[in-house]
Amino acid sequence: MTINKEFLVGLFEKAKESERLRMNYDLRTSEFDGSQRMLNALLPGTEVAIHRHTRSSENIICLCGRMDVILLKEEKEHVQLDNAPEMGIDAQDVMCRNVLVESERIHLCPENATFGCVVPMGTWHTVQVYEPSVIYEAKDGKYGEDGSEIYNGELVTPTNAASSDSFHNYLGDLKKNIEYLMGKECAEGNTEPISPNYISRLLNVPMEDVEKCMKEMGI
Repeated sequence: MTINKEFLVGLFEKAKESERLRMNYDLRTSEFDGSQRMLNALLPGTEVAIHRHTRSSENIICLCGRMDVILLKEEKEHVQLDNAPEMGIDAQDVMCRNVLVESERIHLCPENATFGCVVPMGTWHTVQVYEPSVIYEAKDGKYGEDGSEIYNGELVTPTNAASSDSFHNYLGDLKKNIEYLMGKECAEGNTEPISPNYISRLLNVPMEDVEKCMKEMGI
């Protein structure tokens, strides 16, 4: 096969027809290939769940378009208890929760000679797409066997972030996670509908939340 302009235009057309506003093309040569090597056409507005690969770094090469690869890190956030005295807790005591904050935003644009990046192993990441873009993604291990994880906790966007609305609330993130799972299942050749129970167990979230999101998504 030849990856040329006509091929990419065809991939963009399929992405336009997808509710997820993206479409991938598997470049593996056989079912025995244990890696991930694919092209991914991404349109503005597509939402990719925050995720990480615990057993491999990931190479991302941008063939065309303009987009950001967003890296995030885990931090502990201290939450003051307003009703601490009523609960018999010292006012200085606080609760602590893990959150993600944006640590780096890598802008990819071949026209500006920024062609790609390497996402370090175990690093939480997602993308923000500004123009129709096609990226080449490669990492060790195929989906379902690579230790990949999807983030379901709370997010904090730093005040100096490029976009204050890059992330949404819990249910919004859950919708992205569901879309991500459906896309990956499709990429792996599974055409059977994914049940709320399966998603609930896989993401370790209440099934009623999954059902609510799927209903709002029209699934």
